[in-house]
Parts: sequence; C-alpha cells; structure tokens
Amino acid sequence: MDHLIIPKKQRNYIPQHLKMEWETLSPILDELLQRPLHSVGELEQWLKDKSEFEAALEEDFAWRYIKMSCDTANEQLVKDFQYFATEIQPKISPVANELNKKLIENPFVDELDQDKYFVYLRAVRKELELFREENIELFTQLQVAQQKYQGITGAMSVHLNDQEYTLEQAANFLKDTDREVRQQAWEAIQQRRLADKDDLNILFDELIAKRHQVALNAGFENYRDYMFQALGRFDYTPKDCYDFAAAIEQEVVPILREQAEKRKEALKLDTLRPWDMEVSTTGKAALKPFQNGQELIDKSIDCFTAIRPLLGNKLAIMKANSLFDVESRMGKAPGGYNYPLAETGAPFIFMNSANSLRDLTTMVHEGGHAIHTFLTADLELNDFKHCPSEVAELASMSMELISMDNWNVYFDKEEDLIRAKKEQLTDVLKTLPWVAVIDQFQHWIYTNPDHTAADRDSAFKQIYTRFGAGFADWTGYELQFGNVWQKQLHLFEVPFYYIEYAIAQLGAIAVWKNYKENPTTALDQYLAALALGYTKPMNEIYETAGIKFDFSADYIQELAAFVKTELEKLV
Repeated sequence: MDHLIIPKKQRNYIPQHLKMEWETLSPILDELLQRPLHSVGELEQWLKDKSEFEAALEEDFAWRYIKMSCDTANEQLVKDFQYFATEIQPKISPVANELNKKLIENPFVDELDQDKYFVYLRAVRKELELFREENIELFTQLQVAQQKYQGITGAMSVHLNDQEYTLEQAANFLKDTDREVRQQAWEAIQQRRLADKDDLNILFDELIAKRHQVALNAGFENYRDYMFQALGRFDYTPKDCYDFAAAIEQEVVPILREQAEKRKEALKLDTLRPWDMEVSTTGKAALKPFQNGQELIDKSIDCFTAIRPLLGNKLAIMKANSLFDVESRMGKAPGGYNYPLAETGAPFIFMNSANSLRDLTTMVHEGGHAIHTFLTADLELNDFKHCPSEVAELASMSMELISMDNWNVYFDKEEDLIRAKKEQLTDVLKTLPWVAVIDQFQHWIYTNPDHTAADRDSAFKQIYTRFGAGFADWTGYELQFGNVWQKQLHLFEVPFYYIEYAIAQLGAIAVWKNYKENPTTALDQYLAALALGYTKPMNEIYETAGIKFDFSADYIQELAAFVKTELEKLV
C-alpha cells in the first residue's frame, strides 16, 4: 500500500509550507512582478516559478471547495471558502493581469517555442483583452452568491415510507416496477424542489444581473457574447450552437421519440408520464451494480485495470490517498465532479451515489476525468493542464463507453449486463437533446437579461418541448414542468458550460466506434490526446484521439445511427 501513497512534491520556488494568506502571498507576487528578465531562458524560468505558485494556490482553493461541498452545513468550511473568494482572489486578480502584461510585453516572448506556447499565449492575450478592474468585485460577489446554490439544494430531502432520503436516494424509487410508488416519489421530489423555487429564482436573478454587468463592463452587448470569448471558444460561434441544436432536433429526437413509443407499449400504458421514464421496460427491478460506496470504488478499480492496468493503478492511488467521497448523505452538495489537485498531480472525485446504474456511469465518467488529471500532471506549466471543457468532457464521456466492455465486474448475470449497456446507450442519445435544451436556454437567458422569473419558466417550457420534453406527458404538472431547469447546477455555478457535453459526446461515440474496431490503437490514441493537456489547438487534440472535431448534421446522423445499431444488437 505504501507504494500508492503520493509523496509531497518538492517546491523549487515558493516556501514548502506557505500559509495561504494575502500577507504571505503578496511578497511572492511582488518578486514575480519586479524580477528582471534578460533572456528567453530567464523568461522560461519565470514562467515555471509563476506556474509553481499558481498550482499551490489552485490546490488550496480546491480543498476549500471540496470540503465545503462535502459538508454544506458546516459554517466554518463555508467561511474558509469565502475567505479565499473575498480576501485572496480579488487581490490576486489585478496582479495576475500585470503578470500577463509583463509576459506579453517582454521582448523575448517571440523567441519562445511557438509550437509549445502558442495555445497558452493565445489564452493570455485573450485574458488581457477581457480584463476590467471594475469586474474584480463582481467576480467576488458572483463566487460567493453561486455557492448559495449548494447550501439550498444540499439541504433538500423528502420523506417516503416514514424514512428520510436525499433527492438522489429518493430518485431510486423512480425505477420501481410499482407505478404508484414511482408517482409518489416523483411528486415528493418535485414538491420539495418547488418549496425552494422562489429562493432559487431570486438567487438566479441576482446572478444574471451581475453577469450582465460583467459583460457590459468588458464592452459586450450581453453575457453570452462575453462568455464565448472568456471560455476561449476559438473553434465555434453562437450560430454553430444554434445549428447544432437544430441538427440534434432533426437527427436524434426522432430516434428517442421512437424509443419512447416502444417504452409505452412495453409498459402497457396509454400515456407516458414523467415518473415512467426511468423504470426498466423488462418488468424487472432496477439494476444494482454495487452495494455501497466502497464496493463501487473497488469494482471501478477492477474495471479500469481490465481496460489497462495503468488506469486501474491510478484509481487505486486515489483510494489509498482518500481522494473519494462518493455516497449521498444529508447536507452534502448535489451532483458529482472530478477536482484536479494542481500541485499534488492527482484529483478528488466527489459524487452522490445511491447504489444505482447512474452512479456506475458517474464513477466511470469522473474516472475518465481522473485519468486525464494524472496524464497531464507532469506538463511543464500549470496552465498547460487547463483544458477546455470540449477536451475535458471527451476524456470522461469516452471512458463511459470504453469501460462498458468490462462492466461484467459489476454484474454477475449476462442479462443484467446487457440491460445496463442498453440503458447506457439510450442515455448517450438522451444526453444530446438535454444538452441542447440547457444550451439554448442559456442563449435565451443572457440575450434577454431583463426577463422575469415567469418569462424564464415559459421560455424553458418552449425550448424543452421543442426537444421532446423528456418524451412524457406533463399535463397537470405545468408548474413542475417549468421548474425542471432549476435542478441543473451548471446554470447557477458554471454558466455556459454545457454545450461541451454534446460536442464531447459525439467525440466519445467516435472514440468508442474506433475502440470497437481496434481496442489497442483506439485506447493508445485516446490516452495520447489526453496527455497533450491544452498544448495544442482543440481540433489537433481530437485528431490525436483519432476522431474529427465536427458537430455537423451529417456527423450527428452518422454517429446516432451507429449507436442505434449497437443498441439493436443488444438482445
């Protein structure tokens, strides 16, 4: 076990035990600002020293966020997070801008290896272009306000059969073969969400107003246009997103509508209701791939080892270093994430397992992110590891599909394994329209910043209906229908981070298609792409993975048809 423990990295520039307070950080930033750089060698050393400082800072922030999301009711952990957001970040931001200027204005910047630094320098120039002093305080306010979403949703629970459940745990009842049980659970979950609807709307209005002001301050007409620049979307435009959504509506929605009809027939129902969409059409109880969080971790290590021993070893290292918190419990923030620990070179996986198939896919998804973190750990600069989401989500979504060949570690029976694969492939297709819904909803929100909460619900209903509305009949539940969007954490905490899931989902299907044809070559290409971090343009990273960076209607049709064919083979 000792060989799995991660040794603490030796620092070469900053003190080994640096206290993360402004008083101790400020002299380091001053030294970086004042240091003379008289050669390209000195400039590269300066970049390495700055990178070491940034990695330590990022990891400190990471642990504050992780600890707070693991226990949202702990006031001290919330204060520790807020201290960084209000006392450290706002003071570092203007200095970071000055450091960017120092880099770009240095006479030796053009002598840097452009093949190595092109992507990084492009991002720095974009940051300089967007920086506004007056936005620093707004970013601080946004960071503190966004965190309130975790507090509100982390406190949500329902009582079913005289027992209290988190919403993630209660969602398991939606797979029950008894329709009354499903309806009761669904209504309880929705009712609990509605109880905080107004508070979340007030919070969201506050976020929209502040985000719009950030955009105006930076010289943009709206926050959508600002975020396309801030996220470094050099490879596609808002128009491409509209076209992508139209292609999903045209190519994917009909396949899912056809599957919904088959579901209705299999369940012998006249109408599918929202509580009928998760239950198995086989008439059998929900799949249970593991019994508890520990078993989920251990089986996932076995699964990744079967793909390639190196991959299983990385998850084993995480287990040995207590870098998992996977079980759902009261007071824990919703959702799941893989948080890279920039200095350690390993990640932390957080999720809310309730022992369901969805939790298995969450684990292998976050496990794909984890492998990405390990593969980029030794890149020379911390910024080289900051991948755009279209690349980060390619890592995770590809792993969902690649890992399926080894899901036998979770299932003893062949029929259960087949069921699990069918559900996973159906979810792959379902991901595309839901991403289109959330993305198109965000385009509407931020290009109509003066809308009311009622306008917002109405717009969401229209957009959700366009993409099938979950292929269920919501009659009598119009209030709940208009409120579905509030469950999406990304809208509150990471605005405009969503279209990437659909782009990466297409890429993941293409990776899997290659993997079905030649597993060794496809896996080599996938891992080689991840190891690049963000040292190459996005299209080159996709090419390294053996796929195209493409989300045209023709490509969607080709890949959706492939998934449909694979689904039909599972009998």
